[in-house]
Amino acid sequence: MAFTLPDLPYAHDALESAGMSKETLEYHHDKHHKAYVDKLNELVAGTEWEGKSLEEIVKGTYKKDAVAQSGIFNNASQHWNHSQFWEMMSPEGGEMPSEVEKALTDSFGSVDEFKKKFSEAGAGQFGSGWAWLVKNSDGSLEVTKTENGVNPLCSGQTALLGCDVWEHSYYIDFRNARPKYLENFLNKLVNWQNVASRM
Repeated sequence: MAFTLPDLPYAHDALESAGMSKETLEYHHDKHHKAYVDKLNELVAGTEWEGKSLEEIVKGTYKKDAVAQSGIFNNASQHWNHSQFWEMMSPEGGEMPSEVEKALTDSFGSVDEFKKKFSEAGAGQFGSGWAWLVKNSDGSLEVTKTENGVNPLCSGQTALLGCDVWEHSYYIDFRNARPKYLENFLNKLVNWQNVASRM
């Protein structure tokens, strides 16, 4: 069965008041994400990966050497990443549930310290990539960053929150100010209820 582009869980203009424009979502979701889905379907047709789940493909085609990543991995991982990303944002942003606040405080000292580490990870990712809040197999929380389309599935971690730091995700709204984009993401866009559900 072919992979499909998931609908956004909100209207294209729903995040404008929180700093992400309709134009950004039209390009990012309707064009960039769709291109990953279309290319993935083309690449897996007639291969051992046809009919496998997205998670199986990501884990099965991942190579630690970035140069060795295949087109199948790159497109599968970016399809997975973006499918999570849309759900991790909300027009309401929302209050942080107490269990998330406690987990972040226990792990990082404070919510502000978590936000600082997450922003530093995203701003410090050279070139394209992602910043993540992950849960490790032992239950501990960690802030990580990954290059290109690599994601927490590749390391056996659970993605609780991810932010796309490829330029196409912020250039229309923030130009080259990636740190401002990250600050806005954490303070206005995160769907904290979604983070809680992933914990």
